[in-house]
Amino acid sequence: MEAAPPAELIVVERDPTGVAVITINRPSSLNSLTRPMMVLLAAAIRRLDADPAVGALVLTGRGRAFCSGVDLTAAEEVFKGDVKDVDANPVAQMERCRKPIIGAVNGFAVTAGFEIALACDILVAGKDAKFIDTHTRFGIFPSWGLSQKLPRIIGISRAREVSLSGMAITAEMAEKWGLVNHVVDNGEVLKKAKEVALAILRNNRDMVLMYKSVINDGFKLDLGHALALEKERAHSYYNGMTKGQFAAMQKFISSRSSKSSKL
Repeated sequence: MEAAPPAELIVVERDPTGVAVITINRPSSLNSLTRPMMVLLAAAIRRLDADPAVGALVLTGRGRAFCSGVDLTAAEEVFKGDVKDVDANPVAQMERCRKPIIGAVNGFAVTAGFEIALACDILVAGKDAKFIDTHTRFGIFPSWGLSQKLPRIIGISRAREVSLSGMAITAEMAEKWGLVNHVVDNGEVLKKAKEVALAILRNNRDMVLMYKSVINDGFKLDLGHALALEKERAHSYYNGMTKGQFAAMQKFISSRSSKSSKL
């Protein structure tokens, strides 16, 4: 009898609706990442970003964990690799991705898994989800953004305690602190994430991409420069529109208004 082929460690499923689901598929190791898995995940995100049939991505993990971090049995291979190699860096590819990424966090999101969660645009968590930073516990220096992103989301004092003590952030705490958008029953996480993705795809897809970009780029700036960035991009957008595009926009708005008035 022939041996069964090895399971795909990064599984990509495309839906005709325009939603693509990426699953980290190593449940026996709580979806810990080896370097080849990182390369595969980064490549999958890059490929889906370039696919015109895909409008939104959902990222999840199979089994009891979203992602438990780097596989420490292969730590040297991971950490002595080129940390500046963006082609092999899934977080860098997520940050470059023009399309919305919804994280469906089931179970543990630990260290590198926590950083991957922070690179998502929107997070849906199961009631048993836990976010844990173990960098200080194992003597690992963060390189995927956790030390800088987490304080900006939950506040610097909370982030210090989470990262310096290794305390877990429960789903309830994560929702209260603004880290996750939705907390649902454990079995409903992927369903809810897909619902969020579909709600986004019902809108103008080009504007979704531009809006995500201006939010993310503006968040890196102080408010004054962020407002200037928004105004600059708005002027560029409207100046590039033809009379036909303006007419189409007005027609669409009118049709939506008439539908709303009948409700």
